[in-house]
Amino acid sequence: MRVFAAQALEFLGGARLDALVLNAGIIRPDAQGRSADGFETTFAVNHLAHFLLLRLLQPSLAPGGVVVLTSSGTHDPALGAELVPPRHAEAALLAHPEFDPGLERRPHRAGQQAYTASKLCAVLTVRALALGAGSPAPSEELRALAFDPGQVFGTGLAGALPLPRRIAWALMGTGVLGELLRRIGPSTMNSREDAGRVLAGLALGARPPGRPPDGGGDRSYVALRRGRAAWAAPSVLARDDEAALRLWRDSDRLVGTSPTAL
Repeated sequence: MRVFAAQALEFLGGARLDALVLNAGIIRPDAQGRSADGFETTFAVNHLAHFLLLRLLQPSLAPGGVVVLTSSGTHDPALGAELVPPRHAEAALLAHPEFDPGLERRPHRAGQQAYTASKLCAVLTVRALALGAGSPAPSEELRALAFDPGQVFGTGLAGALPLPRRIAWALMGTGVLGELLRRIGPSTMNSREDAGRVLAGLALGARPPGRPPDGGGDRSYVALRRGRAAWAAPSVLARDDEAALRLWRDSDRLVGTSPTAL
């Protein structure tokens, strides 16, 4: 990631970035995998890698630029998603879940919770940016958004899951079956094309119409429902300013970037 950031900055040649889209993601069948740095794999890919790239490129973001992090509605226990919801966003425990006393004992449930917690981290990272993390003071010139694309079958997200699940994931995202599921299934099901279109639009400055909902909604969380983007309210955990700033500081320590006093 550091090499990529250095190459990107060299390519820019002093120019500023108008948009930074942090979209990579995986889900694993357990929480036993480890990155080269020794961190739990899902947390490393879905949060720490994004965070490190953001920190390295943050000084080169243009005034009025936008940062978009892909999250998921599964970060919110109130939505009743099929995946195990997150309990917290404590970076040290997510990076080393073997020390978490509340770790799910069944491997598949631990893997699900690692994924949903990483998506909670995405929303909290956006909140920390809004609070001025990484900058001397909060700035209205940089816009950060968390994007929930819903359930998008047929992507590479499930590449680490067992073969039967990978096959089902691929089949449900394409052709007649995929179209039928999106028509009769829950509103959270979306096509790859719609998710990509909305994500690109957010990076280019497009915003959903209307006002955010009551209950903690603000103009930083966008959800895709039946192919249409709308402002949404993130989870209660995702609206915790102290948790957001703590996650930022602890992530700084884990990836070795210089923390900024807040």
